[in-house]
Amino acid sequence: MIPVTPIAEAKPATNYPAFDFEPSRSFCYKFGRYTVLTEVQAMSEVTGGGDFRLTDLAQRVIDKYLTPEQQQIKVKKAQSDRLEPIHSIVKFFVSFIAKEQETFIRLGNGLYRAKTADDISDVELEDSALADGDEAAAEFEGWIYAFSFPPLVRSSEPFPIKIGKTVGEVQERVMQQCKGSATFDNPVILGKWQVNRVGPTELAAHNVLKARGKWRENVPGVEWFNTTLDEIEQILKFISG
Repeated sequence: MIPVTPIAEAKPATNYPAFDFEPSRSFCYKFGRYTVLTEVQAMSEVTGGGDFRLTDLAQRVIDKYLTPEQQQIKVKKAQSDRLEPIHSIVKFFVSFIAKEQETFIRLGNGLYRAKTADDISDVELEDSALADGDEAAAEFEGWIYAFSFPPLVRSSEPFPIKIGKTVGEVQERVMQQCKGSATFDNPVILGKWQVNRVGPTELAAHNVLKARGKWRENVPGVEWFNTTLDEIEQILKFISG
């Protein structure tokens, strides 16, 4: 492992986060997602609201952290014998993740623009307020939903189910949550229930399942439980009382 420090001379290297360079696609993904894309989002070209070319800004961050020699190291392409340089793989992942997560508004021809308030729907704002624990948002009417993935579903025994909430369309919310997830299966919506106070209702359902030892702690994401659709329905009926 070769230690990586920024090569820019304007600031001392100790001002930057430390991580290890590794000539692998895994490194390119993590570096692109958690360092390059994060720093691009904070750039004045992005926050100023103008159009920008994502690959150009990404290259600026890459130049800050990786030497020209590191950038030109070639790595085998997945499921192919073709070799690609590190800098190209990183920029590919940055563009791919930005697209999957809808980080920016795509204008075409490689140009992007940061999202503004007009680009964000009322439902997205309300769901964001719910996720942030806003007390007023918790009182909204909405939906409690349960979904899983086809290989996990069982007919007569508990299996991993995610229980969430939204004030908008359940299908859209579930698909939004699954963007960029490490699975090739489409989610299966198992059930949805309209409730008056969506925040407290979801919290109560989660707490009941946690008290029963059903919470799956060591899994990607949150709000996953080893349970059944019948158990969820019984809990929600009891809560709605």
